Amino acid sequence: MNHKRSTSIALFLLMCFIGNAQEPNKNEYPLKADVVSIDGIIKAYYDVISGPAGQPRNWERDFSLHIPNALISVTGKDKNDKPFIISQNLTEYHKSFGIPKDGFWEYEIKREIQNFGNITHVWTTYEITKEKNGAVIERGINSIQLYNDGNRWWILSWMYDSERSNNPLPKK
Repeated sequence: MNHKRSTSIALFLLMCFIGNAQEPNKNEYPLKADVVSIDGIIKAYYDVISGPAGQPRNWERDFSLHIPNALISVTGKDKNDKPFIISQNLTEYHKSFGIPKDGFWEYEIKREIQNFGNITHVWTTYEITKEKNGAVIERGINSIQLYNDGNRWWILSWMYDSERSNNPLPKK
């Protein structure tokens, strides 16, 4: 009986060790490549939102890019051609985005950067497709505010507006 009990305890401990070894590292984020440069954080910004239909997005990675209480704003015109703005925190944005029923890939096609001290403004033009590298269904501009704390880049806030017939992308 003692031998069976010892074997059972040993197997239990081994399974606990194996189980713990396979758990994802909760401190995996931020990825160094995501926050070490402006290129890295903008690439990560687009990566986390993109993916196939029905696939949850990696919100843990997205949180690691943003300061707590980051402000997310969507602007445009409603069906009556009246301007609107919706502002929310990152958690609210994630809930409103949900799990897409269609594929959603967002690609940067142009970038303008302005720096001053520890702050940077990134004006990044995007295209959206329903399939990876598919036909473009929407375009617009993201205005992203970044902060460098001396160790890494943080997204402070961002807002976007989509291209419309009466709101074409600028030529430049």
